[in-house]
Amino acid sequence: MTGWEAIDREPATPGTDPRGDPFLRTRFAVPTRPATFLRRERLVRHLDQALQTPLTLVNGAAGAGKTLLVADWTAKQPRPVAWLTNDMADQGSGMFWAYLLQALGVCGVPPPVGGASPVDANHVDHALLARLAAGLSARDRPVTVVLDEYDRVSDPEIAEQLEFVLHHAGGGMHLVLVTRTEPLLPLHRYRAGGEMTEIRNAELAFTPEEAAALLEVHGLRLPVHAARALVERTRGWAAGLRLCALAAQQSPDPETYLKDFEADRTAVADFLLAEVLKRQTPETQDLLLRVSVLDRFCPELANALTGRADAEPILTGLHRENAFVERLGHSWYRLHPLFGEILGAHLRVRLPGLEPELHRRAARWLRRRGSLAETLGHGAAAGDWEFTAGALVDDLAIGRLFTGLGHDDLAELFSRMEPEAASPAADLVRAARELSRSELDRGLAHLQHAEQSLAAERMPTGDASSGRAAALLTCALLEALAARLTGSPQRAEEAAEEAGRIREDVPARLLDEHPELTALLLTHLGSTRLWAGRFGDARAALTEVAGGDGGDATALPREECLGHLALIDYLQGWPGRAERRALAAMTGTGRFSLPQASGSGIGLLVLAAVAVDRNELDRAQALLDAAADVDHTMRDPVTEAGRAIATARLLLARGDTKASLEAAEPVVANVVSPWAEGQAALVASAAHLAEGRPETAAKLLQAVPDSQPACVVGAARAQLAAGEPGAAIELLDRAHPEGRTGPAVTVRASLVRAQAADEAGDAVASRRLLAHALHEARRERLRRPFTEAGPWIRPLLGTVPLSGLAAGWLIPGLPHGGPPRPEDRLPAPVVEALSARERDVLQRLAQMMSTEEIAADLYVSVNTVKTHLKSVYRKLAVNRRHDAVRRARELRLL
Repeated sequence: MTGWEAIDREPATPGTDPRGDPFLRTRFAVPTRPATFLRRERLVRHLDQALQTPLTLVNGAAGAGKTLLVADWTAKQPRPVAWLTNDMADQGSGMFWAYLLQALGVCGVPPPVGGASPVDANHVDHALLARLAAGLSARDRPVTVVLDEYDRVSDPEIAEQLEFVLHHAGGGMHLVLVTRTEPLLPLHRYRAGGEMTEIRNAELAFTPEEAAALLEVHGLRLPVHAARALVERTRGWAAGLRLCALAAQQSPDPETYLKDFEADRTAVADFLLAEVLKRQTPETQDLLLRVSVLDRFCPELANALTGRADAEPILTGLHRENAFVERLGHSWYRLHPLFGEILGAHLRVRLPGLEPELHRRAARWLRRRGSLAETLGHGAAAGDWEFTAGALVDDLAIGRLFTGLGHDDLAELFSRMEPEAASPAADLVRAARELSRSELDRGLAHLQHAEQSLAAERMPTGDASSGRAAALLTCALLEALAARLTGSPQRAEEAAEEAGRIREDVPARLLDEHPELTALLLTHLGSTRLWAGRFGDARAALTEVAGGDGGDATALPREECLGHLALIDYLQGWPGRAERRALAAMTGTGRFSLPQASGSGIGLLVLAAVAVDRNELDRAQALLDAAADVDHTMRDPVTEAGRAIATARLLLARGDTKASLEAAEPVVANVVSPWAEGQAALVASAAHLAEGRPETAAKLLQAVPDSQPACVVGAARAQLAAGEPGAAIELLDRAHPEGRTGPAVTVRASLVRAQAADEAGDAVASRRLLAHALHEARRERLRRPFTEAGPWIRPLLGTVPLSGLAAGWLIPGLPHGGPPRPEDRLPAPVVEALSARERDVLQRLAQMMSTEEIAADLYVSVNTVKTHLKSVYRKLAVNRRHDAVRRARELRLL
């Protein structure tokens, strides 16, 4: 006979309970499953383990779906099931056991031999329990006893008696407890012996797939990805999902309702208020309402909000009762998100006007405990902007407005700051926000106001003194940023010197906790030095940041510094090195998932300029478009000059000399940059040369000093085109650019010398110089210098051995100019795709870099490089470096 059939049987021993009242048959009835019930097979399979263990615990919050889950499971059980729903009115052990014996009788289990039902509501004879246990242990067919709402049983004596019967019943009884709280049974013993099956809140929670299926049972269709958002909001809470589905059925647009429903206005609120909040004491209700303003809380913080000292036992009890208070560990808790929303709405109705004060108390408590992010959030919610800005500045965290994963959230938070907030810290935050958007006039006005206010303050002592030092150091950082944006190197140097003096008064702990401040200061200093053309000094400041590792906090300054170092490499004629640094910059920020709009995007501009030198014009255009599409907020002179130069070079390469001249106009700044002026003049000179005006081209570069080798080579080329080969060679001999610059400059210098030799009839010297230029250019794939050289070079490139040096990279064709082979046309497939880092290593391998050089260039260890090399060899099915490069070229991986 099944449990379902047993419900309709008459009780085996009709009678009354110990109080003389008739037994309530509804307490023995297995709850009816609604038509919209969804069977979840994963939980049913888990419950099947109950048949292998004497004790099963289904423990979850109100509305978690515990009762219906067990009811559904009992429906398919072949063995007898005794169901008892407990009642708060049953205070004594006699009443509990009388009802349990009656439940056993309903499902066909006879009463204990020689034993009668308890007659005293508060007492049960131990002999009766012993006879019950003995009778159960002798059964051929075990009986399953389900005690629903067991959390209503609060008498420890009943728990001891139940454990006695369960222990001595042996395999004759399987006990299933459905409860919101932890029962008083010795669960640790059952766990240790593998004699207990447990299903708890986390497992009871609906998965997105189950939520979508549940909604479909209600006639609602929601994609799994949309259901996932609903599950995240409800934490998979069964009652919440069902109530949402029922409410959505009444909506004209169910899908939109499910995506945007407001918990405090639905049946969900009614359920939680009735089943959870109103069942609590007034003190507990007050605590729950007040902590609803917090994302997480501990007893001490809760006490700060209530003004009492009883939070610890209350929170412990709420968690034990599964009252939608979740333990996070280390004495921290949080509310179920829906419960928190409903409590927040209830707080505003029951205690209007209290919410800002609660946020204020929370902000100050958290400030004392050093939790800055939460302090700022609650300070802003309280509308206490002077306190909130002061916390940010005093913590030396102003750099977080410029870098890190949370800088957008922080900027949005302070965008709500009211204009009435008047303090040096508030002005510094305003200045930082404006300067971060390159809004110079407003930013400098706020910065000046803050500096004046700080200067007028009396010298504080103690903690206030360190707070003032943090504010002054923040001023120095913003001064350095202003110097960068205005192209003022002297201002940047003064700001750096001031920062060095102030650092001694700032607690070392703050400097260690905020490495981004130092990184940003050095970045701004390095950028202004670069703008001034002091490449060596700039490299020193930039390298200090680029070689460090402060996690996501310094990822953006590191990207900026690598980008600036890449620009220096490019300007000094090292395109390969510049490309590697630019790629490393973007790889670093990608590793920390920083927003694309972070930084100045100078790395993209350097890559575009390198692509032009390689005559990869479509790639250069794509990179420039990418740099333009991303809304980079940092618009400093270095970046704008880099953008202008890369754009002008691309336009010139495409033959649009007029547009190239317009793009190369000097960038306006407080201090004129010698290299920016020189590069602009170099592009303009090349444009005039392309238009057949060599004299004009030569004049443009006459004033450029010899300290810019690229411009010297450009001037020599213009002199040669103007019919002055002697003057061209004299320029090159005097400046000797070949000895202190990279191949992008030396190749062009060799081509000028080769052309001069060719025009002088010295074919041997011309070929030798051209061969040298090809050797130098081949490693870097520099094609543009040969395209710019003019028609004289073409006949020479067709001769042996120059044609061999040019074949395959400068002149289209196979590496040795031979006939195509089948293996060249159809290379064997790669065993496995190369990772991004393996491609980085392979590219450097192709540039003949040693293992140590690759490690230094990628900022990794030698052992890491060796590991990547082994993987590359395996995937390319080769054993040597040379073979790996050849194979990669065959597969067009290089």
